[in-house]
This record gives sequence, C-alpha cells and structure tokens, in this order.
Amino acid sequence: MNLVFLGPAGSGKGTQAKKLESAYGVTQISTGDLLREAVRDGTPLGQKAEPLMKQGKLVPDDLVIGIIEDRFLQGGLEQGVLLDGFPRTLPQAEALDSMFARNGLRLDKVLSLEVPSSILVDRVTGRRSCPKCGTVYHVSAAPPKVPDVCDLDGTALIQRSDDTAEKLANRLAVFDTEIPKVKRHYGARTLLAEVDGTGTPDEVFARIREALGG
Repeated sequence: MNLVFLGPAGSGKGTQAKKLESAYGVTQISTGDLLREAVRDGTPLGQKAEPLMKQGKLVPDDLVIGIIEDRFLQGGLEQGVLLDGFPRTLPQAEALDSMFARNGLRLDKVLSLEVPSSILVDRVTGRRSCPKCGTVYHVSAAPPKVPDVCDLDGTALIQRSDDTAEKLANRLAVFDTEIPKVKRHYGARTLLAEVDGTGTPDEVFARIREALGG
C-alpha cells in the first residue's frame, strides 16, 4: 500500500504514520525528518534549507524533490511507502507522479488530516522532542515521566526552532495557499480522503482505517 499524508504542522501526521507503519508494514518517509537530518549533518542541501526552515518558509521544490528521489533510490520500500509532508506543492505532486511511474509503483490513497488552527497552535507550541532518538512529547497531552527529559534515553528535551506560534502562523499561511492545489490534483483522481484529525490518536486512527477500507 502506497500512501500520501497531507496535513499542517501539529495535525498528528507523525503519530498516525507510526501507527500505519505498525498496522500495514509501510515505510514512513518524512520530509521534515530528512531535512532536519541534512541540517544536522551540514550537507549542501541542509545548508540551503536551514535558514528557510528557521523562518517557517517552504524549502524550494527542487531541493525537496531531490531529497525524496534520493530516498527512493535507497530502496527498502517493497512493503509500501507512506509519504509524510510530501508533496506540499503542485510541482511536488507532479514530480511524485513521475517517481511512482519510474519505479513501477501505484499511489493508493491520499489522506488529509483536517484539524482546526486553534488546536494546531496548542499542539505545536507544547511539543517537545528528543534530539537524540527523535521521540516527540507534549507538555500536557503526552508529557515525559520526568519533566523535560526523554523517557527512552535520558536526553534533555528541546523545543524545535519552528515550533513557535509565530513560525506556525507563517507555515500555515504557506500551507493554506499551496495545499488546496495538491488536494484538487488528487481529488480529480478520486484518491483524496479527508479525515477528521481531532480527538485521541486512537480515534483518529480508527477514522484513517475506515478511509482505507478497514
């Protein structure tokens, strides 16, 4: 099964992606994770992307498409792929169509998590993550056992530089401009399923499974 996950920052894509990996055996490809890894490693891509990410701006299509193409070339996607955070623009969606065609793959469903902006602000500004293992917490909804310390490896948690109300507003403005074009692209092919992203993670996942046919 090959899936695309659409949704703004804080919509729960990462949490639901992990559930889908476990339930369906698909491999998650997170654009955000790949870009942050490139920044940490100081790659040429990371150096170009870092200032844009800090401002909450979209990374140019050619850079994002390139990093996704590189991940496809690494293989290991035989059980299916879940694209988290890609595509975010119409050119990216068209590039993905070409990637699937070149690799003999078929896109099965595009899931769009729909969450009100007021909930997104709370989710994003309260988010804390472990810089070592990547585990994500929330100060009230999913706090660590010891405040500000990762349960898994004891590393001090951080708030990502783009997880502020101001940066989120910038990201949502870009998202609301570009994503409707992407949704129309997939809606015309009857691939799009809009899913209510509010409620507990288990409630949201039940809706996702229903959209996928159980």
